[in-house]
Amino acid sequence: MPVDRQKVRTIHLVPVQKIERDLLIYLSRQIEKTFSFPVKIESALPNPDSAYNKSRNQYRSDLILVELQKPRLAGTEKILGLVDLDLYTSRLNFVFGQASMGGRVALVALPRLRQEFYGLPKDQELYYSRVVKEAVHELGHTFGMGHCKRKECVMHFSNSLADADYKRKGLCEDCMDNLKRNDEERYGMFLS
Repeated sequence: MPVDRQKVRTIHLVPVQKIERDLLIYLSRQIEKTFSFPVKIESALPNPDSAYNKSRNQYRSDLILVELQKPRLAGTEKILGLVDLDLYTSRLNFVFGQASMGGRVALVALPRLRQEFYGLPKDQELYYSRVVKEAVHELGHTFGMGHCKRKECVMHFSNSLADADYKRKGLCEDCMDNLKRNDEERYGMFLS
């Protein structure tokens, strides 16, 4: 069935502070391949000082999610924030990312996805792969997808980097079918 281009959403990629342009371009292309919607790289948001917890030297991810929902992108379908800040939530010591289930916004934190964070040599290919997996995972939540039981599926919960590294960059067949079904019910169209 042909896609009605007037109903096509745009996924907005929003850097928080400065994020390397090559990563933003690479990530936008990978997200477009997975979700079949255009990705627009937006201008950067300023440092979210109000989300900083001095005693932990970390930022609260839920407060940054609130900032991403503010009116400057009102009416947009999906927003993915990318931050080069160490994040946590009230329930966890750290998070690789967070999203509002079935909502508009998702967030991915970059520091713990780098080998250098753990005192290991830089590995750009592994780093980019991890960023893509976490971005697709968090955006999957915004499309109403829960965690998958299949360890190789990108929608499987990552409790560690080993879990994230084991996953593929894409959705398993069941999750892709679920995404297509959800999209058809909500928008009267299929993702390709």
